[in-house]
Amino acid sequence: MRKFKLRNTIVSDILMIAVSLLSSSLLHAQDVGDVVHGKIVDSSGSPVTGASILNVKTGKGTSAGTDGSFTIRAVKGQTLQISFVGYQATKVVYRGQANLAVTLFRENAILGDVVVIGYGTQRKEAVTGSVASIGGATLRQVPAPNISDALQGRLPGVAISQTSSQPGATMQIRIRGTRSLTATNDPLIVLDGIPYPGSIGDIDMNDVKSIDVLKDASATAIYGSRGANGVVLITTYKGTSGQEPRITANGYYGVNKIFSKYPMMNGPQFAALRQAAGLYLQQGGAIQLGTDESLSNNTDWQSLFYQTGNVTNEDISVSAGTKRGSYNFGASFYNNVGIIPTQSYRRFTIHGSLDQHVGKYVRIGFTTNSNYNYTQGSNVGLYNVLSSSPLASPYDSAGNTKYIIAMPLDQQWVETKKVIDSLKNQYLSQQKGYATYNSVYGELQIPGVKGLAYRVNVGLNYNQTNSGSYTAVGVNSNNPTAPSTASASFANTTDWTIENLLTYDRSFNKSQINALALYSTEKSQYNSTSLSGIGIPEDALQYYNIGTASQEIDVLPGVPQYQNYYQRGLLSWMGRLMYTYDNRYMVSATVRSDGASVLAPGHQWHTYPAVSAGWNVANESFMRGVSFVNLLKLRVGYGETSNQAVGPYSTLGLLSTNPYNFGSTGYATGYYVSQLPSPLLSWEYSKTWNYGVDFTMLNNRLSGTVEYYITKTNGLLQS
Repeated sequence: MRKFKLRNTIVSDILMIAVSLLSSSLLHAQDVGDVVHGKIVDSSGSPVTGASILNVKTGKGTSAGTDGSFTIRAVKGQTLQISFVGYQATKVVYRGQANLAVTLFRENAILGDVVVIGYGTQRKEAVTGSVASIGGATLRQVPAPNISDALQGRLPGVAISQTSSQPGATMQIRIRGTRSLTATNDPLIVLDGIPYPGSIGDIDMNDVKSIDVLKDASATAIYGSRGANGVVLITTYKGTSGQEPRITANGYYGVNKIFSKYPMMNGPQFAALRQAAGLYLQQGGAIQLGTDESLSNNTDWQSLFYQTGNVTNEDISVSAGTKRGSYNFGASFYNNVGIIPTQSYRRFTIHGSLDQHVGKYVRIGFTTNSNYNYTQGSNVGLYNVLSSSPLASPYDSAGNTKYIIAMPLDQQWVETKKVIDSLKNQYLSQQKGYATYNSVYGELQIPGVKGLAYRVNVGLNYNQTNSGSYTAVGVNSNNPTAPSTASASFANTTDWTIENLLTYDRSFNKSQINALALYSTEKSQYNSTSLSGIGIPEDALQYYNIGTASQEIDVLPGVPQYQNYYQRGLLSWMGRLMYTYDNRYMVSATVRSDGASVLAPGHQWHTYPAVSAGWNVANESFMRGVSFVNLLKLRVGYGETSNQAVGPYSTLGLLSTNPYNFGSTGYATGYYVSQLPSPLLSWEYSKTWNYGVDFTMLNNRLSGTVEYYITKTNGLLQS
């Protein structure tokens, strides 16, 4: 009996070892397998960049490159799942092929894509508000320095205009025009679900996955007063679940040249103008000339001023994912040398995101975007260039550059590229900025209640700007002995946001319900200081030691933008319900209430509703015989949005200071009323009706949207 037990034990041990070895061998085979190469294209043969490829057996995956190609490990007989937003997912069984060719086909309806609508996503087919979307790949088809430049002319109802040609300057964004006289008309920027207080130019465009723009009140009401001027939702790339580590690098180089000069008169034309005007004429009718002017001169001051610039951008990122989480980290460098001498902009950016499931019910993650930027040359402009007479020459008889040129009525400092470049640190303007925008989130799926979840978002941001300028003796002046000047300013902004969200998302037969409740609070703090000096003793000091100024040191006490401090806060609650029946009838209702600290007590809260409905006519039974119509949806919406974009403490009466002469020496500080109290200061709000038709026809070859809207603004904020 003992022998039998012993033999039985030995047999068991042998079997366990065999099973262990077999399991190890299988796992090793799954880990290694064959290196499978493939390419993914759409029905037209174009590569599908970014498509996800997942080995269903091992749970490991990757994504397609810019040319649609991919590499993944698999064992014969294992299944690969290929998917991409807007395309029908497909599965391919690996049977030892040397190369896999996979074709993805579009969804039956283009509007079946998923769009971001604020605090969630929705199938575009079911959206009842006015939303315009663009993918990151489409955005990057033409290299651009920032997102606002890339969006120009790409989305209906979104007007983007250039306000400055200086490198690094972002464009002005207006969604469906302007609504306010004195408050801001800029849209709200939301980055990965958290309101973004920084400049849109600080976001690395290579990290953008998609941009969705909410235009009408029924869509923007969910963001309350912050969304009064529309909302730009920016979603960045995350790692793909099951994706093996992947490194991506991009770069480009370009040249900046003047597109068109200002149409100024040449020498003979300018002389003829003086003659025809009858001004500055000498006896005998000849035109009067300045000391440095001659009828034989024909100076093109713009040609002597502009330069050829360049632009370069490099970025690198690494992303990966497992069955339970994913990550994406990257860095980029952008440099733009402008066409105006000394003007340039440099930006270093790092970004990262992490999403991880913890156990069965918990999900946590964070996103971070930080950048350092350096701008210089804002002190150099075109006034001297455009106002200099073409009859004047910048050179003396020996060929040396003059310091000033004398015209009939005034003298002008000579401003050419050669002069500006020779000054180096004697004439400079610099701005250094550092900003970091971070969000942390946690999500809990409520056990026992399917579709019910609680999520908390915490946003923490910091922005710092240091600026300085220096002008040496006689520079940019018609007086060679004009004293040197310097100025410096420092500003920083900190803000935080906490959002608590409770969501319920379920489908019951033909019905789909999505409910959302939100309670949020946010606070921002800003302070700045500035000083200037006249008579800096040495050029080497520049603007770093203004205290050494020999003639004057000024802290500009009466100018708020130079010496400022404020705090402002916002408290909000919101509820939204979206219901869809049989993909035919859709309705969305939102109510939100905001309380703003900057408004008068008793007038700080405002509650406003929004409701919209849609009818997908193409899904009705009577449309089944109309084969050329793929989608036909009618929409109508009404909503209110409000604006509290006034300066903090606008409800208070203010005294400002001003220095004035008093006696034979010194000065006194006087006080005067600069702002009357406003105890009734309340909300500015707009009411909007929106009507729309979305259609897709001819097997998704033709699609479009037609909209009509009317907005009326009440209680305009005006000093």
